[in-house]
Amino acid sequence: MSRTIIRITGADARDFLQGLVTNDVSGLDHGLVYTAMLTPQGKYIADFFLVPEADGSILLDVHNDLAQDLLKRLTMYKLRAQVTLTETDLKVHRGTGPAPEGAFADPRHPDMGWRLYGEAGGDDGTDWDAIRVAHCIPETGIELTPDTFILEAGFERLNGLDFRKGCYVGQEVTARMHHKTELRKGLATVTLDGPAETGAAITSADGKPAGTLLTRSGGRAIAYLRFDRATGDMTADQATLRRA
Repeated sequence: MSRTIIRITGADARDFLQGLVTNDVSGLDHGLVYTAMLTPQGKYIADFFLVPEADGSILLDVHNDLAQDLLKRLTMYKLRAQVTLTETDLKVHRGTGPAPEGAFADPRHPDMGWRLYGEAGGDDGTDWDAIRVAHCIPETGIELTPDTFILEAGFERLNGLDFRKGCYVGQEVTARMHHKTELRKGLATVTLDGPAETGAAITSADGKPAGTLLTRSGGRAIAYLRFDRATGDMTADQATLRRA
């Protein structure tokens, strides 16, 4: 798996993270916390898991491609906080069968199984894309990009966001989107018949741009859609699409 594990230690570790991430860090008392860090404009920087350790330290489990930039940003925000950030050699093992001792349930959806942290990494051969598509669960670097607003990516449904926790970077924009109006764009599951490549433009029944095709698994896919145009039959490459 392409993951980097950062250990966060120090007396201020929880308070430090609480002021930066989209979810309530107190959830660590019960297991993994899925969360994200945003720009002040409310756009996605990185999504990651926070993992409680027995000694009170916190592990941060993030995609390799985002790890170094995230570590720099966290260091920048640290200021005088009693916090130490250390990249580790730990790995992630995950699966959907019986959970081994010490594993944590993935908080995004029960079908996403468990995650175990230690010296050995890998997974049990699960078709993760099939599960993600079935439940419209976004993936780093595919559905989640620097242009993403996390409400459009379904973070509230995925237990990655808490509107009661107070301030964090990007909170004002996120709260305004939540309270202002119904979302006009976002991720959705579509059914499709015919060949279409990831990244293909989706066209509405009347020929207008309607979105982008993202992860595909069999006859279903995750798509980023403009909801007012995502009605009836749509097309992408040589495929016909409909909202599931």
